[in-house]
Amino acid sequence: MLRRLRGLFSSDLAIDLGTTSTRVSVQGKGIVLDEPSVVAIRHGPSGTRNNDSILALGQAAKQMIGRAPGNIQVIQPIKDGVIADFAVTGEMLQQFIRRVQKSRAFQSSRRVVICVPYGATQVERRAIRESTMAAGAREVYLIEEPIAAAIGADLPVVNPTGSMVVDIGGGTTEVGVLSLGGIVHAVSLRVAGDKLDAAIISYIREKHGLVVGEATAARIKHEIGTAWHKSAARSTQFAGLHLGDGLPRSQDIDSSELHTTLSKCLYPIVGAIKTALEQAPPELSADVAERGIIITGGGALLRDIDHMLADETGLPVFIADDPRSCVVRGCAQALQGGDALGDVLLRE
Repeated sequence: MLRRLRGLFSSDLAIDLGTTSTRVSVQGKGIVLDEPSVVAIRHGPSGTRNNDSILALGQAAKQMIGRAPGNIQVIQPIKDGVIADFAVTGEMLQQFIRRVQKSRAFQSSRRVVICVPYGATQVERRAIRESTMAAGAREVYLIEEPIAAAIGADLPVVNPTGSMVVDIGGGTTEVGVLSLGGIVHAVSLRVAGDKLDAAIISYIREKHGLVVGEATAARIKHEIGTAWHKSAARSTQFAGLHLGDGLPRSQDIDSSELHTTLSKCLYPIVGAIKTALEQAPPELSADVAERGIIITGGGALLRDIDHMLADETGLPVFIADDPRSCVVRGCAQALQGGDALGDVLLRE
């Protein structure tokens, strides 16, 4: 299949259509778009909506979260790595692609490689493919996320040695053992960055009696969140609405408070890693024990998550360079890789 992709021209795109962010790479230019997968929709008087009612998307829409009036709905059309709103996802993709390539005539000759979670159903794959076609692509190729992440992290996926990648995104975590250009064992967990944010919101509500939104939870996670019990203590301040009187109040919070809450969210990932090592052939598990585990995705930026996973598994754990962009870089390399990467793209 990849032989057919030789001689590509600048219209070919690689897309990481993620729950939290969408990234687009253009051949020869690298990553040219990195925007939140968020859409703001203005509803008419009757509550109906159509594509023309899209008010904003990307960063502009994200800034409206928790601040929009009743007639404006701010949504993430992708939930847990799966398209939840076909029409809005297609429109979001189309507008993102128009930003990347301003010439409308250019759309008819575009080829696209886009990632899908491991184990995505045929219905989910078809939805992603059709949304991308609706966005102006002439040909669409799919690649499973663990393979894309491993390629983007420069793992030797085509060699006869075992490699393990743990891609922690916004909606899903993909754990995969790879060898000879294929997935030997993998699992897709709907436990990732969004679940960590939800856990922080729940903790603050129960512990401090304050209501905060997703944006505040994400900021707290980035500033003081940690996965490891030995991390240096940090603190920050946030504001929320008090459950008793409904008035805004400020509150200090430190990393030791959140550690237990965040660790509970990460335990399923640890379990998936151990299960993958048990299910893989002994030779490949031995390779992983020697070479270590690579973490990719935005979740790799959670402070000291590599130390926590190393303690829990007893294996070396490394964070990939620029982990947030590994998947889209892997998609781009799959477009350009030819026979060097084998047949890593999914067939119908």
